[in-house]
Amino acid sequence: MHEVSKLKDKFYIVATSSILDPHRLILKQGEMFGVFSRFGDILPFGKGEQGLYHEGTRFLSKYLLEVNGIRPLFLSSNVDEDNILVTVDLSNPNLYRAGKALLKQDLVHIMRSRLLFDNCCLEYIRLRNFDSAASASLDLELEFDADFADIFEVRGMTRKRRGRMLPPEADGQEIRLSYDGLDGVARHTVIHFSGPPDEIKEGRRAIFKKTLKPGQTENFFLTISCLSGKYKRPPTYKQACGKAQKKALDFRETVTGVHTSNDLFNESIKKSMSDIMMMLTSTPHGTYPYGGIPWYATVFGRDGIITALQCLWIKPEIARDALRYLSATQAWEVDKKRAAEPGKIIHESRKGEMAALDEIPFGAYYGSVDSTPLFLMLAGAYFKRTGDIKLIREIWDNIELAVSWMEKYGDVDGDGFLEYVPHKNGLINQGWKDSFDSVFHKDGTFPKGPIALCEVQGYAYAAKRETAELAAVMGNDAMAQKLSKEADSLKEAFDRAFWDPGLGTYALALDGGKKRCLVAASNAGHALFTSIARPERAGMVARKLTNDSMFSGWGIRTLSSKELPYNPMSYHNGSVWPHDNSIIAAGFARYALKEYFVKVFTGIFESSLFMESKRLPELFCGFHKRKGQPPTLYPVACVPQTWASGSLLLMLHTALGLEFEPKNSRLIMKGPVLPGFLEWVRLKNLFVAPGKPVDLNIRRYKESVSVEVENRAPGISITVYK
Repeated sequence: MHEVSKLKDKFYIVATSSILDPHRLILKQGEMFGVFSRFGDILPFGKGEQGLYHEGTRFLSKYLLEVNGIRPLFLSSNVDEDNILVTVDLSNPNLYRAGKALLKQDLVHIMRSRLLFDNCCLEYIRLRNFDSAASASLDLELEFDADFADIFEVRGMTRKRRGRMLPPEADGQEIRLSYDGLDGVARHTVIHFSGPPDEIKEGRRAIFKKTLKPGQTENFFLTISCLSGKYKRPPTYKQACGKAQKKALDFRETVTGVHTSNDLFNESIKKSMSDIMMMLTSTPHGTYPYGGIPWYATVFGRDGIITALQCLWIKPEIARDALRYLSATQAWEVDKKRAAEPGKIIHESRKGEMAALDEIPFGAYYGSVDSTPLFLMLAGAYFKRTGDIKLIREIWDNIELAVSWMEKYGDVDGDGFLEYVPHKNGLINQGWKDSFDSVFHKDGTFPKGPIALCEVQGYAYAAKRETAELAAVMGNDAMAQKLSKEADSLKEAFDRAFWDPGLGTYALALDGGKKRCLVAASNAGHALFTSIARPERAGMVARKLTNDSMFSGWGIRTLSSKELPYNPMSYHNGSVWPHDNSIIAAGFARYALKEYFVKVFTGIFESSLFMESKRLPELFCGFHKRKGQPPTLYPVACVPQTWASGSLLLMLHTALGLEFEPKNSRLIMKGPVLPGFLEWVRLKNLFVAPGKPVDLNIRRYKESVSVEVENRAPGISITVYK
């Protein structure tokens, strides 16, 4: 269904099949996620990604419900607002036997309700006969299969050897599908029925022969357990529902409530928050926001950090736990195979058979140049937001080691810039645009390393500034002064090396010979976000990024349409990424470029209105906005993708100009501005300091805003700079 480019980058996904049906039902809980068709089935169609997955392995590759061997008629399906329950409504088709009508269509309603909990998929099926005069007889048939494919096999990689598939086993109430992996792990998919099927065929197909009296309803349940260790008794459907719903309620009560004048924006924000909640995953080192479904349902350092930054104002605990996880998994030795070096922050961590066997390097992989400075940025931002000096002390050794990595390993050739050398056994490019063809010269040729990316220098600058402030708080004045001086020097050197008057913006990168990659790309906008850009450059960068060649009408493209490799259908060379736009928009606001900020905020919000469930995808195609037409979807985008989910949250935070002084219980609003689609915004339980919430009503008034304090804890002060 996919193939992986064997010429350039063997880990780059290439779509070779379009979405057969774009309406997918997605659930995730813990290390398990499911991708289902609108019928609630799992079938090998379209992109071939449908399945039930656990720890990077597909434990169910087929799940088909039929009535008398025929697919039922589709009525509707949806996932509830908390991403807990999938509900599918179906009805019977016309049923015949030997040319004689047995049952007219639409007399029996079939409801499927499903959730994931504790490594199990629990399903409730309800049949109801709506014929008031006659009984209805039918065979409800459920077919299962499991290929136990590693997620990288699903993505398109071919393995030389696989483990051993075992014959299916079945008894009165259970079907067991099993696989002995080459990694020594026995994996089992166990389907348990609340009542025994009337027949089980070939160990994979369960048949229930039902006769429903007029108006009769019949319920039954099944549990699909994904096992790779000891058997654990699964919860009942009712127990799992109750626990999942309580968890969602607890999460909502600890997050700042957001409500606005725009009902459509409210829907998008609500979906963003529920997606982020769904992607938060418990690990041995704390909760971490996993990347995206289906390809990136695991830890990514860069993605998790940016998500934590986007959510810092409404849920700082995400940043706290992310910092703990990243500190616990920080590299402490040199391991070239994993691109690990002392102090480096993890790029990606995978489970599954291929990772265990080192068929892929991503079991614990450190091949990103930006995760480490982003880690330091997050630590500084978290402290400013919360004043939590206890956590900073807890991870101070990790912070110092990360700074040391930037000096000893990150600056490959000693010129003061952070660089990377393409990794032979891993990723060629190691910034956020990590596809093999995302960095190039004006003529389209690929540069030789070490490569210094534009945005990474901004991250390094911000990391030094933030860590200097933390060092001062920790009483290490020498370190604070040293990092502050280095940040100032880097800012000057960056402008000299990367600014190009002819291009009208910062160059994409420097190659190993310090030659500029004179390419107009969205990377330059991150220089505004990190404040490494000189003030006199900011307006020119903003104009460049929002002209017709770069702004599609929906958002800023990753690459200008005037560049040689531009392709609006590519992954990184002309597409639109919501998270990228949110970072750039925040950068515009930092330089008081409100007009440009509002333009990007509006475009990304309007694009969300055309997405299923108002859910922003990982990316979409960069075709220019056409009247009456929605954005063009990218065929293998992850949906949800956590940092895409955080995009509108960051832009709303930016619009309100919120800054926090927790030590003084002070909230500051600098230059707040509401775009045309928002007349007012209400915030409930915005915590200024621990235990000190405030409720605000912000209303647009001509070119400014008014701020009304509805409730506040004692001692809170609020200052608004317009």
